[in-house]
Amino acid sequence: MGKDSQPERGRTVFYQLRKQLAHDPDKEAVYDGRRRLTYKQLLQEIEAAASGLLQLGIQEGDKIITALPNGSEFISIFLALTKIGAILIPCNPACREKEWDDIFSRITIQAVFCKSSDVNIRYFKKQQKADRLDHIICVRSRQAEHKELFSFDDLVKNGTKLSGCPCINTDGTETAVILFTSGTTGEPKGVMLSHNNLLFSAINIKNNLHCTRNDVFYVPVPVFHVFGLIPGILTSLFSGGKIVFSESFHADQSLRLLQKEQVTVHYGVPAMFILEMNHPDFKKIKPNQLRTGLIAGAPCPVEVVKKIRSDMHCNIIVSYGATETSGGVTFTDFNDDDDHRSRSVGRVTRETQIKIINKQRTEVPTNSVGELACRGAGVMKGYFQMPDHPAFDSNGWFFTGDLAKMDNRGYLYIVGRRKEMIIRGGYNVFPWELEMLYHAHPAVEEVCIIGLPDTVLGEVICAVIKIKSDYQMAVSAESLKNYLKNKVASYKVPDHIFFIDRFPLNGVGKIDKNALREECIHDLKGVLR
Repeated sequence: MGKDSQPERGRTVFYQLRKQLAHDPDKEAVYDGRRRLTYKQLLQEIEAAASGLLQLGIQEGDKIITALPNGSEFISIFLALTKIGAILIPCNPACREKEWDDIFSRITIQAVFCKSSDVNIRYFKKQQKADRLDHIICVRSRQAEHKELFSFDDLVKNGTKLSGCPCINTDGTETAVILFTSGTTGEPKGVMLSHNNLLFSAINIKNNLHCTRNDVFYVPVPVFHVFGLIPGILTSLFSGGKIVFSESFHADQSLRLLQKEQVTVHYGVPAMFILEMNHPDFKKIKPNQLRTGLIAGAPCPVEVVKKIRSDMHCNIIVSYGATETSGGVTFTDFNDDDDHRSRSVGRVTRETQIKIINKQRTEVPTNSVGELACRGAGVMKGYFQMPDHPAFDSNGWFFTGDLAKMDNRGYLYIVGRRKEMIIRGGYNVFPWELEMLYHAHPAVEEVCIIGLPDTVLGEVICAVIKIKSDYQMAVSAESLKNYLKNKVASYKVPDHIFFIDRFPLNGVGKIDKNALREECIHDLKGVLR
């Protein structure tokens, strides 16, 4: 598939990918720490899993949950479902009963794939007993207490006995995946992505990163997130490259995998790169074969982008996207100068439109801050069972809730989330501006700016900071406040500095701001008004 090519529209993801899977059968396709599969072995497992699912009675349009960490089996399950036209609902294995209740109350689920060690397996058994779930399928070993359950190995073994099942006919607009958003602003929403959405985004990312069959892709971002699902799996396979999975992210393990597997393309959220570069063993194990990577999922500080390029020798690409856009809406380019590459999230990609709007949804002038709206080939079909959700208008524009501005050359700059803007005494403060400045401080390893309640000003600013180990005794809260005094207006200087050893992270690896805010309110209750 050439750099500028797009797959044929109106076909399933599996149909488009099958030629690539069969093209170089003996090439290694995936390594997940436990199994290494060639493209031939992966294709055989996908075909067998698809036949096995049909034998269980899974049909086109049925909805299947995966509650799995990163692993080769997930790829086989995902692509088998796209072959037979069933709908994947990838969920965080760390979900708990309340979150499962929300999903099972809204969607009829035919099967769940999970590990037999999963603490939620008893919940799934209850659903099965209540006739709200047909099948529980264990991936990898079954524990003695769950030996009666069907396994992924059983599924593949049964499917191998039959000749390959046909790929469904589709116009590409059918839903392939439902991804639930984190629900930080209310009830989680089910984002419906079509086969066409997935195909467009996967190939688009491949073209923007100039990926080839020689690339080795490191995927520490979870497969239950759009980042792990599309760039992590589909872009890698469409490129004919090799996927290196990490089941959970640990900086030391990550550095060793980068070196051992000779990774050339590194995916990740900013926190992952920060932890890698600040690890004590970084200089000793420093990877030297990285070609590029994709950093997304959260705003990335300028200093971090520069450090990735200089210290990791990785020609990193910065992208902006959302679950609802099935990945990247904008990308920086290898030809961008340092300023645009480190400060912006690039320019809009093809077959996509963006605009910056005010509260009346009217476009604002160049370099003015407003809400980002977008439409195009990657934008979702809609939210499951929410056809009239106000995030869409009748012209197909999706309103992201992100605050941004665009310069006269079309480069996009993300300012922050509308819901995260701090209003201190009537003044608007964008956390991202202060975070960028603090990241330039030599003692700061990581920082997060949050608003805390205040009975006088409404909100006050709190800078939550992790200090590098070498600087623990060299900085104080007062010195960090003074650091900003000549750089920003006085009302933007943080009211509180809160030091932390470890940031709470969500399942995607991003800072969990709700948990962080609760921790700060608890620990600062004696000084908050």
